Amino acid sequence: MQEIEQNLRFMLLEVGKQMENTLLALESPSDKAVEKVTSRDSYVDNMKSVIENTCFSRIHGENLDKRGQDRLRAAHIIANNLERLADHAVNIVEQTNYLTDPEFLNRYEYSPFFGEIRDALDMVYDALFKPDMSLAFQICLTESSLDSRYKKQFDRILDELRSGMETGNLVTTLFIFRYLERIGDALLNVGEAVIFYILGEKFKIRQYNALRDTLAAAGREVPISDVEFHSIWGTRSGCRIGRVGSPEGGDPDSQGVIFKEGERRKLIQERDNIEKWHEIMPGLPPKVVALREEGSSASLLIEFLGGCTLQDLVLQAEDKYLYEAMDLLEQTLNELWEDTLQPEPVNVDYIGQCLSRLNDTLRLYPEFDTPVRRIGGVTIPPLQGLLGEAKSISSQIDAPFSVFIHGDFNINNIVYDHAAQRIHYIDLHRSRQTDYLQDVSVFLVSNFRLPIFDRQARDRIEAIVRRFFSFTRDFARRRGDTTFEARLCLGLIRSFLTSTRFELNHKFARAMHLRGVYLLEQLVAAGNKPLEDFRLPLQVLYYF
Repeated sequence: MQEIEQNLRFMLLEVGKQMENTLLALESPSDKAVEKVTSRDSYVDNMKSVIENTCFSRIHGENLDKRGQDRLRAAHIIANNLERLADHAVNIVEQTNYLTDPEFLNRYEYSPFFGEIRDALDMVYDALFKPDMSLAFQICLTESSLDSRYKKQFDRILDELRSGMETGNLVTTLFIFRYLERIGDALLNVGEAVIFYILGEKFKIRQYNALRDTLAAAGREVPISDVEFHSIWGTRSGCRIGRVGSPEGGDPDSQGVIFKEGERRKLIQERDNIEKWHEIMPGLPPKVVALREEGSSASLLIEFLGGCTLQDLVLQAEDKYLYEAMDLLEQTLNELWEDTLQPEPVNVDYIGQCLSRLNDTLRLYPEFDTPVRRIGGVTIPPLQGLLGEAKSISSQIDAPFSVFIHGDFNINNIVYDHAAQRIHYIDLHRSRQTDYLQDVSVFLVSNFRLPIFDRQARDRIEAIVRRFFSFTRDFARRRGDTTFEARLCLGLIRSFLTSTRFELNHKFARAMHLRGVYLLEQLVAAGNKPLEDFRLPLQVLYYF
């Protein structure tokens, strides 16, 4: 690590010198001043390459622990952004060639930019190698300060452009300030790289602030560097999600909390839905610890629930525990559906939901958008045509009642606590009162789309599919739901066709797509018959 430390220090000195020479070139523009900056750019590039090569060789060639790897990754990110900063310095001095009046730039306040950049560069070495969170934070704050300075100059230049005078010099000056603002972006990346090394997790500064402030709102004002944060990957919601553990020396019995940071509307909706679920069945969802809103984003702390997801049980657990969980899930669902049932009919536009997501699927697999085809005298309709006919059928089928559903009933959003013999729901921002088959179809396809292709494992998955289908069909019969299978077909079409946008295994994605198309064909073919007589070909949910 000493080699990287020395090279990074030399690179910081060189980039600092580049910024000093850039300031001199702006104060007294000349070919010599410009050449002094541009001629050193290749030296900075070479230093970046040396650090990059060393980082990669160490990561792949040495048996490093996670902290050692994190430091190398942080050093690599910092070197890349220092090189970017030096590139911006070259861009700035080259702009002076377009000034018709060398003194024109002196009308504007550019020197304070360089002072802040110099101060930030001076902090980088100690922030990374000492390591110091407060210095990392100050480096990050340089970006917002430079943004504010840029906005002030931008507004002034924009106002002066309206006069129609000196337009060439004004535009050139604006470009110079824009490059100075972009240096702030590079410094933000540097500061966030240091935060990543100290915390062991990648954090944007807004996420760092959100976590710190939300913990404070929950009465957990501890140094953020003492908090254990473990990211939960795999989410497609756009939220940053992680488990926050107790600091060292904290309550050993505390399981911590889940931190979510993302779109304000979604997180407020999740908070509201959690509260509603607690009214329906206390203990089913996690408890909300704190919610913090800021502009268009928000952060949420919720209780960490013990146990494991149903997906973990399907993939790894003994049959005994899996079937115990299924027993408890079915009991829970039966109680929830009975308690929240409202007798008024409701129509769910399953095909409309499918169409709204279809472009994302076709962007990944454009060949799935099949045209009209003919085999001998048989005409095979196009995908879009089948969806249009199915949409017409869907508009004619109402669910005879509605219940309050999860809204994203994937098996990784259902938690089983064996010790407490409880089922819990997580990720609840889509919960609403609607057709229960929305949840049923998502549950069934979330089992099918597990990327497991061992015959024995698939037999286990198919047993869960048969069992859950039988359970929901029995509920439908008790409640006089005569279009159960036709509506479930619509829900499965939606889930099969839209799930392919998350699947990069072409063979598996095609298997899901073809099942969705097959169900479309079956439903459209039965469209002229009473839909109460439609029977779902359950075999589509079996992979083999």
